[in-house]
Amino acid sequence: MSREEFVIPAPALPVVPVGCGGLFPVRRIFCVGRNYAEHAREMGGDPSREPPFFFMKPADAVWHPHDAESHWPYPPATQEVHHEAELVVALRGGGRELSPEEAAEAIYGYAVGLDMTRRDLQAEAKAKGRPWDVAKGFDASLPISTILPKPGEVLRRGEIGLEVDGTPRQRGDLAQMIYDVPVVIAEISRYWRLAAGDLILTGTPAGVGPVRPGERVRAWVEGVGELAFVVGEAA
Repeated sequence: MSREEFVIPAPALPVVPVGCGGLFPVRRIFCVGRNYAEHAREMGGDPSREPPFFFMKPADAVWHPHDAESHWPYPPATQEVHHEAELVVALRGGGRELSPEEAAEAIYGYAVGLDMTRRDLQAEAKAKGRPWDVAKGFDASLPISTILPKPGEVLRRGEIGLEVDGTPRQRGDLAQMIYDVPVVIAEISRYWRLAAGDLILTGTPAGVGPVRPGERVRAWVEGVGELAFVVGEAA
């Protein structure tokens, strides 16, 4: 065996399908918290005073349904999983200390995503001052649609929403973001060197709530697409 050979089989590279064909390789996943004022308030925050803050999901958290009948795997060790509909930005470039203009140039395209959250475990972590990883970074915690290429294009408005079994849950507009897409990207680049393959979740509007096995979830972002699936049985 040469020194360059893997000592165990190399894991598969997480990918997301692209609308025009091909696959987008996922490097890292960044998430911004409480980027819509009403959601910040419903989670107990103050949008007039809070600077942006970030957390991450592992790259293999991505889960892409084949069709609207695909069953999303309900995670174990929880009694309360919440949906959070978000605009996802896929990057074609990156760097450190980006200006908003440079951040915009790094955009490859967009997708519809859900930041699925084990809310009971998140509440416990908050109460004990612990990290959120167990609540946010579980397997398949990022259901995501096909990526729509829009290189260098900044989306500043458009409806974002989610319904469960046809009942509206979340409804907002991208224009309601506290920090818009280029600012979010630029701010993340203060802390990490961004690169092609990174995904960024840009926050969720108010109305987050639980999903249960057997329910049908549909989320959308105007001008980007939609994401639909059935919640599978608890493990």
